Amino acid sequence: MKNRRVLLSWQSVGAFVRTFGWFNWCRRLSKDYEILPETTEAFIYVAMIRLMLKQLA
Repeated sequence: MKNRRVLLSWQSVGAFVRTFGWFNWCRRLSKDYEILPETTEAFIYVAMIRLMLKQLA
């Protein structure tokens, strides 16, 4: 299989970086405190729901 490289636009890279920057606002996601990856995944869902609700308000 060929090694494919996909060029991303600066806007998509910026959105990716901003998303992880928003996670740092959530205290539990700023450091790796959780033991189980499922717990971290749940907190990421909660953080994203919070961000979406904030944008809808």
